[in-house]
Order: sequence, then C-alpha cells, then structure tokens
Amino acid sequence: MSELPLFHLLHPTLRPPLIRPLLAGAISPADRIMTDRSDAQIGRLPEHLIVEIFIRLPVCEWLQIACVNKNWASIFQGEYLWQTAIARNWPAAGLRKRWPGPIPRGSARRRFQALYVSENLVQSGEEIDELVGHTYLYLKEQLERPAMPPSSILHGTIIDQFIACGKTGEKAHDLASKIWLAVIDGLKENEQTFLLLKHLAREGEFFLPFPYSRSYKVLWRVFDKLFTDFRDCFSGADYLDALSTAKSRFQPVPSTWLGH
Repeated sequence: MSELPLFHLLHPTLRPPLIRPLLAGAISPADRIMTDRSDAQIGRLPEHLIVEIFIRLPVCEWLQIACVNKNWASIFQGEYLWQTAIARNWPAAGLRKRWPGPIPRGSARRRFQALYVSENLVQSGEEIDELVGHTYLYLKEQLERPAMPPSSILHGTIIDQFIACGKTGEKAHDLASKIWLAVIDGLKENEQTFLLLKHLAREGEFFLPFPYSRSYKVLWRVFDKLFTDFRDCFSGADYLDALSTAKSRFQPVPSTWLGH
C-alpha cells in the first residue's frame, strides 16, 4: 500500500517555483483552475470562498494547488481550510470532545489527516473513528524515529489509549493489531524499512498479559515482508539468522520464506 499524497502536502515547507512547472499539460480540476491566469482571478475572492472551492477538489490535487503561489500555500498551512474540510467531509467529528490518554488530538490539519487515514487506510469495521487515525499517525512517526522505542512500549501505549477511551481489552488489541498491520503495509521499500523490520523481528519475546501481548499476525507480517520484499537485501549470515528466529516462532514456516 503506497503512502497517500496527502502526507506530502502536510510537510511544513512548500516550494511553488520548483513544482509549478510540473503542472503543465496535466488535465485535472486543479489544472483547470490554474490555467489562463485564473489563479489571479480567484485570488481576488475572499479567502472563505477560495477555501470552499479548494475543498471540493480531490485531495490528491491539493499539493498542486498549494504550490501555485505563496498565498495559496499559506491557506493550506493555516487552520481554517482544514476546519472547513473536516466540517464538510465528517460533520460529526466537530461534536467529539477531546479524549483522555497519551495520544493527543492536535491541530485541525492533524485531525483532517487522522480522519482521512481512518476512512481510507485502517478499516475498523465501524463508523469512522478519528482516534484510530491519530493512533496510526503516532505509530508511524514513532517507527520513523532514529531511536525507536521498543515495540512493546508502543503497543502498550496504543492499548492504554483505547482502554482510556472506553474500549474493551479485546477491542483495543484488535484495533492495535489493525493499525500495526496498516502501518507496516504502508512502509516504503527502502533501506530504512529493511532495517526497521529486522529490528522488529529481532526483538525478544515479552511475556505480557493480554491485551498487552504482541499480535501474532503483526509479527508474521514483519517476517513475511522481510522474506518476500527484502530477501535480496540480506547477507547470507543475516538471512540464516532471521530464518532461525522465524522458525523458533512459527512452525512450519512458509516455503516462500526459504531460499536466498
């Protein structure tokens, strides 16, 4: 599963001069807005009307729009557009109070990102739960840190968050597993991901009570990605070491994991 264009939009630095030339020739609603100097005409409108236009365009095209000029970039960097987009796409989200627990709700831009994730990346089988998206973002950011905390601590934090919001232990464990799987599936195929997966695979077993015990499905997915997507990245010794660890945890191991 590839990373959504939305995440690139949320980067704090936008560079219109570098990206605007790339828009030439593209046919899209956003492109039609940006041709024939129509950006100057739209620029004369009040900001709230510009926002109403922008939020009706596909999210995947917002990055292009934000890169047209500094004024439009500032609109996407502010809170008003995100608040308006939330109200239009998820009206009930505005009624939800802040929740207790270690994972905060954050800005309107952060909330939009979390709601988008909840709707598109993590299927919880229920109505869209903003907290699921925030938890996904929290875990993704923690895994990208140079000094990543132990996965048992991350898993425990997620479990505590869901329980603090009224979920049962079983439901909290189920949601945490789905979020782990979604984050792992969304990782890019690069050296950083290979090193991260090796680290997760080598972590020792933590004998913790349910629901704080690590998910079997998540650990399986870690090894599966290592032996299918990153097999060529292993040295011979590293491969044998990882395979030995896998055999100590899963019996039998799939035939697709064998061979280097």
